[in-house]
Amino acid sequence: MRRFVIAVAVLLGCAPARAQDLPAWPDTFEARVQALALIQTLNADVLASRSATATLEQWCRDHKLAEPPTIVATLMRNVSRPATVEQRQRLRVTERDAVTYRHVLLRCGDRVLSEADNWYVPGRLTAEMNRLLETTDTPFGRAVQSLEPYRQTFSATLLWSPLPDGWERASTALPAPARGALAIPDKLFEHRAILYTRDHMPFSEVDEIYQRQILAFPPRR
Repeated sequence: MRRFVIAVAVLLGCAPARAQDLPAWPDTFEARVQALALIQTLNADVLASRSATATLEQWCRDHKLAEPPTIVATLMRNVSRPATVEQRQRLRVTERDAVTYRHVLLRCGDRVLSEADNWYVPGRLTAEMNRLLETTDTPFGRAVQSLEPYRQTFSATLLWSPLPDGWERASTALPAPARGALAIPDKLFEHRAILYTRDHMPFSEVDEIYQRQILAFPPRR
């Protein structure tokens, strides 16, 4: 019976999938262009937004990644990364000021869309915000939204491109189409940013790595 299921999957052009697997993206030039366009679209949306959480939630809704399309932060406990001297300078705090570290996986349903490191100044948040961040899986952006925060990104890095640099030029060799599925790595792009209150006070530094599950829907044929 198992051999029959696998054989049917091969005939249909897709592999047996776990919940976390992507729909099969064919390894063609057209699919690579689509993947690059989608990655750069989300990249630009996050760069232009005040909240990465809200942007990911809209992406989840638009591409029907889960029902309901809600972003939840899975808090990874017993993980510690003290703030560096440079991070304290960016947050405008001294060695005596407390800086709390939080590591989360941002999920839409069972799909991880982003992995984030967050260093924040608890003294610049309310008691309720600190409670939510310390004891619940509330995404950071949702917990602090009453501060009307905005972001200043100081580093944005594309970690994977489906096409080589200069792909639009005739002199650049393109990847040869393969008969299998497009190999999409776990990490697609990374943002590092400072979050500020409405009064322009820095209160958090984030390092976000956006994951392959942002492409967890079939490419347009």
